[in-house]
Amino acid sequence: MLLALTLVLALGRAYPQQETPDLSVPAHAWAVDAAKNEVLVVSHPGSYLRYRMHEVNERGDRVRDQIESRDGTVARLILRDGHPLSPEEDAAERDRLKSQLASPSSFFDHVHNEQKNKKSYTELLTQMPDAMLWSYAPGQPQLPNSQSLVVLDFTPNPKWSPPSLVSEALTGIKGRVWVEPHSRRVVRVEAELFRAINIGWGFLAHIYPPGNAVLQQTDAGNQRWTVEHIDEQVNLKVALVKNIRTRLAEDNSNIQTVPPMTYQQAIMLLLNTPLPPN
Repeated sequence: MLLALTLVLALGRAYPQQETPDLSVPAHAWAVDAAKNEVLVVSHPGSYLRYRMHEVNERGDRVRDQIESRDGTVARLILRDGHPLSPEEDAAERDRLKSQLASPSSFFDHVHNEQKNKKSYTELLTQMPDAMLWSYAPGQPQLPNSQSLVVLDFTPNPKWSPPSLVSEALTGIKGRVWVEPHSRRVVRVEAELFRAINIGWGFLAHIYPPGNAVLQQTDAGNQRWTVEHIDEQVNLKVALVKNIRTRLAEDNSNIQTVPPMTYQQAIMLLLNTPLPPN
């Protein structure tokens, strides 16, 4: 998810409500202002959702029922390859969740990794305004069935130096972003990896073209936005040895807000929810 997750960009500016957004403001100003706002998509303090995440990658086709708790996200596998789990698979999944109830340390090890990833994504978001050169897309092409959006193109800023190994991923991507101007939220991102990127001078990873990503976000209500769709293809060479062609498609549906709860309460809610029918 490296390419797509570096592209959850924060673009937008707090303008008065108006039919046509003011495009006389420098495009860079949208990125600077909304980078702070878009970080809320990652951190979402005080806001919790439940949704079904349908993920397709090299490991298969799976659907999980996911709940954001105050302690971190919990998930239960409910479909595999489009079919409900077998009784044996469901029993194994229930045992996994029950083991997290019995051993909180295993759950919080997972949360620790989740928080590390969120920290990296947040750093990339705050770097995006200066890491890229921003311009208004010619003609401001609108998305189907959308209100008036601000459309920005971005390319790497040749004067910007990556402050970390992870930040190097920003030097080889370009693309286009659609922004809802009044909420200052990204609606859609289309990005292309147009040149090779070395992570850690190539010793950690080498990302090379072709590569592309599409990311779609949606308004979940109560000023909470979340990722609705990701489609990403990337070529990797890991540790100078192994070539990997990665493909990720992710769709989140049945999105609903839930009250704050502990991870134990979230797990019990998942365990008490019947599996989808055959």
